[in-house]
Amino acid sequence: MINVKNISKSFGNVSALHNVSFEVDEGELFGVIGPDGAGKSTLFRIIISLLLPDAGTISLWGKSPVTDYRDIRRMVGYMPGRFSLYEDLSVEENINFFAAVFGTTLQENYELVKDIYQQIEPFKKRPAGKLSGGMKQKLALSCALIHKPRFLVLDEPTTGVDAISRSEFWEMLQKLTGAGITILVSTPYMDEASLCNRVALIQKGEILDVASPRQIVEGFKGLLFGVSGGNMYHLIRQCRTFEKVASVYPFGEELHLTFQDGYDYSSELSDYLKKNGHPDAIIKRINPNIEDRFMALMHTEQDTS
Repeated sequence: MINVKNISKSFGNVSALHNVSFEVDEGELFGVIGPDGAGKSTLFRIIISLLLPDAGTISLWGKSPVTDYRDIRRMVGYMPGRFSLYEDLSVEENINFFAAVFGTTLQENYELVKDIYQQIEPFKKRPAGKLSGGMKQKLALSCALIHKPRFLVLDEPTTGVDAISRSEFWEMLQKLTGAGITILVSTPYMDEASLCNRVALIQKGEILDVASPRQIVEGFKGLLFGVSGGNMYHLIRQCRTFEKVASVYPFGEELHLTFQDGYDYSSELSDYLKKNGHPDAIIKRINPNIEDRFMALMHTEQDTS
C-alpha cells in the first residue's frame, strides 16, 4: 500500500506541490490526472526517491523513499514521460541491459513481459531510436517491468502517441494489475481517467478530489449545457458577456456551459445569442464527464482563492 501524506515541494519561489495526500491500494490502477505543469512529474519523482520533499511523508509498504531508497528502487518500475532508453542500442540490447542492472534476465521474467515484448520482438535488432512512438512506448514498459517490480510508476506514458497505441497501452495496464502489480500513472488526457480504478485530480500542485471516475462525475453539481452553431470564437465571447453564465469553455466542436446558481437560463441565452449575431446557435442539456468536473473544481478553487 502506498501512503502519500501532506507532501509539499518548492523550487525557489515556485510551489510545485502543496499538502498533497492520497493512498493507493494494493493491486490498484491509480491515476493522477491534470494538465501540464500541475505537479505530476515532481510528485512521482518524490515517490520513487529521485527528489526529496520539503515537507510530508511517503510510505511504500512501510518503507520511506527518503531513508529506504535502495529498497524502493528495487521494488519500483519507472517509466518517465520522455523516452529515456539508449537510442543507439537495439531493442534486445536495451532489454538485456536493464535486466542485468537488476540481476535478472529476459528469460527469467519472460512471462510477465511476454504480451508486450512479443509485439516488438520482430524488431529486436533495430536501434531503439528508430522505433515508432508506440513501439518506443512498449519497449520502455518492457524495460520497466523486466525485474518484476511490485509497483509500476508511469509518468504520462501516452503523451504524443497515436490513439490506437494509447488504447493498446491501457489494455496492457489492465492486464498487469490482474497480475498483481500496483500501478500509479499520470496523464493529461481526461478520457484516460475513466480507465483507472480511482483517480486524483491535481491542479497547480494541489489535489482537487480523489475518487473513482464514476464518483468524480457524480460530484458535478447543477446543470450542464452544450452550445454550438456559428463561429466558435465569437460564440464563446458572446456567452461570456451574458450575465447569468457562470462558466463556459470550448469542448471539441461545441461549448460546455453552466449558469449561475445551477439554474436553466438556456431560453434567455438563446434569445440573447440570436440578437447578437448567432441565429443558428443550438443549446441543449448534456451529461457531464470527468473533464467537466475538473473544470468545475478549478472554477470553485478560483472563487475561493
